[in-house]
Amino acid sequence: MKLNDKTALITGGGRGIGAAIAVAFAKQGADVIVVARSDDQLGETVNRIEAFGRKGIAIPADFNRREAIASLVESIFEQFPRIDILVNNAGIGSGKNAKLVIDFDDDFWDMSIALNLTVPYLLTKAFLPGMIEAGWGRIINISSILGKMGIPTGAAYSASKHGLIGLTRTAALETATTGVTVNAICPGPIRTTMLARRMQATAELSGESLAELEKSMNPMQRLLEPDEVAELAVFWPPTVQKASPVRLTTYPAAPSCIRIVGRFCRKRILREPNLKPLVLSIK
Repeated sequence: MKLNDKTALITGGGRGIGAAIAVAFAKQGADVIVVARSDDQLGETVNRIEAFGRKGIAIPADFNRREAIASLVESIFEQFPRIDILVNNAGIGSGKNAKLVIDFDDDFWDMSIALNLTVPYLLTKAFLPGMIEAGWGRIINISSILGKMGIPTGAAYSASKHGLIGLTRTAALETATTGVTVNAICPGPIRTTMLARRMQATAELSGESLAELEKSMNPMQRLLEPDEVAELAVFWPPTVQKASPVRLTTYPAAPSCIRIVGRFCRKRILREPNLKPLVLSIK
């Protein structure tokens, strides 16, 4: 197995992408620590990990509380000398509070930046020294296609995911000669609870039905599944070379985002003639 004797930590490991990555790592021989708020969901993930004969450990933690991060790190170091693979997956989307920038909720902004960017920064800061000392480590940050472009009523999510890519690139440069690699996955539309909330908000803005919206979300005319992201996540640890530059892998999604933005802007411009059309540059 490719990941024998490795220990992975995955935040947001109770469901969706995080749970899929946890199981994929276990299949490859890793012991896996999963962190999330829900004990029930964590228990289910641990059972799936242990079905492959690997150790699965569930640690409930509410990252809305800063002290919970320090407690998590302390608990892990009491049980393991180091973390070999860190997957920063936990986060919050914009579907719960979909508003224009001028109407955005400041508290929700702060929460989004904290969960989507500050928590990955703090965990990277905590576990990176052990990886450097060991001469081997992998950090995989789950960003988003919206970390490379914007979307109406999603300012906090998009800004935080842009920031996560910046953190990824910087940490990758700083560790380029150490045997540690830092990479980001930027998924498009994945079938998750977070996306379901975002799709509902987007459907209300665009006037499409949910079925129409789902089909138009990317060129494959379907949502991607969490297991498809997990396949990429499990590919990196054993294969990326020690001096690998940062890699940002994006699943297809931009065309749908452009269409959604275009519809939204046309509706707003018709309603408020003083607004100018939005111009997007995507690279």
